[in-house]
Amino acid sequence: MPRLFALLLKEFRQMRHDRRIVFIAIIAPFIQLVVFGYVLSADVKNLPLGVVDESRTSQSRDLIEVMTQSESFRLAGMYGSTRELGDAISRGKIDAGLVIPYDYARNIVLRKTTQIQILFDATNANVADIAQGYAASTVNHLSSSLATGPFSPAKVTLVATYVNNPGLVDSWFMVTGILGILLILNGSMISSTMMIKERSAGTLEQLLMSPASTTEIILSKIIPLFVLLACLAAVSLTAIRFVFGVPMHGSLLLVALGVALCMLCGIALGMCVATIATNALQAQLAVFFLNPPLATLSGAFTPIEAMPAWLQPFTIPNPIANFAAIARGALIRGTDFSALWQNFAWLAAVTFALLAFSVVRYRRQLL
Repeated sequence: MPRLFALLLKEFRQMRHDRRIVFIAIIAPFIQLVVFGYVLSADVKNLPLGVVDESRTSQSRDLIEVMTQSESFRLAGMYGSTRELGDAISRGKIDAGLVIPYDYARNIVLRKTTQIQILFDATNANVADIAQGYAASTVNHLSSSLATGPFSPAKVTLVATYVNNPGLVDSWFMVTGILGILLILNGSMISSTMMIKERSAGTLEQLLMSPASTTEIILSKIIPLFVLLACLAAVSLTAIRFVFGVPMHGSLLLVALGVALCMLCGIALGMCVATIATNALQAQLAVFFLNPPLATLSGAFTPIEAMPAWLQPFTIPNPIANFAAIARGALIRGTDFSALWQNFAWLAAVTFALLAFSVVRYRRQLL
């Protein structure tokens, strides 16, 4: 027992001096638990709703208020025509659009059945289907309240239209988000593993003795990984198009540019981890800690609008979230660069920031 106690005391003291173990064992899983618990929810909340109010009466304003009083929808803007509303949906500014006809109030007064139309961005088929159920329930409740009033025969019916994905194919949304996760995950894991192995093998000293410059050495590390990930991206895009049937309504060049930036971001993330970690185990644990939150906060599985308000700012610089917006916008919605430039800007900024940091760190290790 004294010997065992002495060994235990030694291990606890060693653990106390290595703060990274405490962080990885306790704090990191706790952060992941909180993030996953809030984000991975089947509820659909705060979907941006655009409205075209052709009636412009107190009755139509009551309808808008009823639709936006619940947590399912939030009023994101008023539009002058259905064309402007459809363009906003195509650009990803809103997820749903409500069209109130000009005779809405008159039909209620005359005790007639009136129809309202609601358009859903069905890029995420599951969210569109759930949102349609919420909207139908709200309209049915409104219709029931009218039936108990002085205009008992009046009835409001909902006509739902699905945009971008009329067949409500679930896989279209999933595969375009998973592609970004795979590029970041594989890029970071492969690059960090290769650099750690090279350091352990002692080949850094041999590179220092070669006539190659540090820039040439760094490029020699990045380019082969880029080519390898490009093969993965080409095979994945082929499967997305021909296996899952995802349409290509937009520019393939935009998708290719987004893929290139995403691959560089994954490589740079792995290089950053490799220049900070001292061994392969630390690098693997760091990559494991970084990638799951990036994937969860990317909107690849659940809409960003449904996340808690305090978590949504973390999705803005997320490279996976920006790539998913580019892929879905260019492929499914057919949007152009003018609607996606902010996503490209964030993806490029994060990529080059990680590259600059990792290159500076790697140069210091070479010199």
